[in-house]
Amino acid sequence: MKEYKEKRNLRIVFMGTPDFAVAGLNELVTAGYQVVGVITAPDRPAGRGRKLKQSAVKEYAVSKAIKVLQPTNLKNEAFLEELKSLNANLQVVVAFRMLPKVVWQMPEYGTFNLHASLLPQYRGAAPINWAIMNGETKTGVTTFFIDEKIDTGEIILQESIEIGPTESAGELHDKLMVLGASLILKTVDKIERNEIALEKQPDFKDLKTAHKIHRETCEINWSKSLIEIFNHIRGLSPYPTAWTTLYNEEEEELQLKVFKTELEKEDHDYIPGKIFATKKTLKVAAKGGYLDLLEIQLPGKRKMKTHEVLNGLQLSKNAYVG
Repeated sequence: MKEYKEKRNLRIVFMGTPDFAVAGLNELVTAGYQVVGVITAPDRPAGRGRKLKQSAVKEYAVSKAIKVLQPTNLKNEAFLEELKSLNANLQVVVAFRMLPKVVWQMPEYGTFNLHASLLPQYRGAAPINWAIMNGETKTGVTTFFIDEKIDTGEIILQESIEIGPTESAGELHDKLMVLGASLILKTVDKIERNEIALEKQPDFKDLKTAHKIHRETCEINWSKSLIEIFNHIRGLSPYPTAWTTLYNEEEEELQLKVFKTELEKEDHDYIPGKIFATKKTLKVAAKGGYLDLLEIQLPGKRKMKTHEVLNGLQLSKNAYVG
């Protein structure tokens, strides 16, 4: 006869900021778990009017009447006292900043994080982008208990998912958001039942990192292969977006953001970056073929289909990108 285990009475503090985190918080609330507080980023000025904008997590928490804390310093004594006063015994972290030890070691049952990769691969701030940029065909989500290093703690659960050959970072983000929310719920259920079996992260020699993406990271290197450029663009779409410089007649330079492309594999002798334009299409030569630019954006304009842009853009025969 199976031994009955009494469930733990969980009091959860949830930490997160963007939409990606809201899905997991919603799963916990919908399942009836007691979320006693939410920690999220301070309101930030946004838009042309620079009005203060709440994080997606705060908006959700307020709609559910959950207490919200927005510290600027996670080591601030006043914040720590307020966090302790919530009397939480479990903390759940999704898309938040690095926590000091005094915070993550506070609850009795620990603090776990949801990471959008199959750890130990792609530790860091941008795992979704880098998985696509590197041409991966599989990724996933991992829950793990936080320790003193970044994304190195013992694994609780993992689930994998296929990456489609033309899938963008935005599309993969949405799939992982749903998968991750489900994994959070499964993880909390196991902690509630005291049924977790932890696994140390494997010590692979060929670890791939997912460091923060900067503007220079997003520039397209046309000397790379056709497939590398294709992956680079979709791995940065729709945000923070790949870009290149368009050189037109009389040395006019325009920064061009590129959101979506198609591959045309074909041997040729053209210099990488050379442009071939018609009234409706814009192709760029690369090693091993051409890249058909489908969605682009010029400075001061909105993102548009390429044929819409070409209606008002005159390109010389010698135009190129680089």
